Amino acid sequence: MVDGRAMRVEVGCYCMKELKDTQNEVDPRGVPIQRVGVRALRFPVRIRDKKDALQHTVATVSLGVDLPHNYKGTHMSRFIETLNAHGPELSVRDIRRIPQELLGRLDAERAHVEVSFPYFIEKRAPVTGAPGMLDYEVKFTVDATKDEMDLIVTVAVPVATLCPCSKAISDRGAHNQRGIVTYSVRFDEPIWIEDLIRVVELSASCELYATLKRPDEKAVTEIAYDNPVFVEDLVRNIAVKSRGDENISWFRVEAENFESIHNHNAFAEVEWVRGGEW
Repeated sequence: MVDGRAMRVEVGCYCMKELKDTQNEVDPRGVPIQRVGVRALRFPVRIRDKKDALQHTVATVSLGVDLPHNYKGTHMSRFIETLNAHGPELSVRDIRRIPQELLGRLDAERAHVEVSFPYFIEKRAPVTGAPGMLDYEVKFTVDATKDEMDLIVTVAVPVATLCPCSKAISDRGAHNQRGIVTYSVRFDEPIWIEDLIRVVELSASCELYATLKRPDEKAVTEIAYDNPVFVEDLVRNIAVKSRGDENISWFRVEAENFESIHNHNAFAEVEWVRGGEW
């Protein structure tokens, strides 16, 4: 039988002892660490969508700071404490605040935060209007010092592409495949996740849907056939649309096709900053 009172007394005695702080010991090797912290931490998050509603989803969180050469280790528990200080659910405003809070709690010069989560949009099939929820991966990346903060929003958008070369040389049909576009932006004014996703979808041969009846399947097959794009065309289409948006100050876009007639993938990538060349 366990005596609960005795256990409480014993635990209380341990709490009163001064415990050794190994992390604050001096490290003699003279090697600074650019980033140390915790990752693969799951946490609830709420995101406002363009329909002026809230989505409640679950994020995978990474928190890190720099560590000067003279410290043996960082205090891992302080990362979790910082996150939990915002309550049972994070908002976008919380995500922007966390890096500065990490700098103070951990006496660091630079903090890094990544928050990625599935984001859902209801899409109706193009002919029948059948509804379905399609998921997209979204990531907020924040780097901060005491004086500056850099925020990048990334969306991973699945699309369909049809090969222009296959269409040009074939008597019947053309090979097509599903691909994924990873589109990252820096911006001046708040930007909607839905708008970034739409830029990508309108640049592909055809967008994807969760639910398709036979008339819808016929429609998307023909839409893709009428809009063939190489992986190179896909990133260029997005680049042109992005450069035309004065709110976007920088972007990087990568498209990867899961080829249907090859045992490899095709990819293309473009990066641009406003004021730069090309």
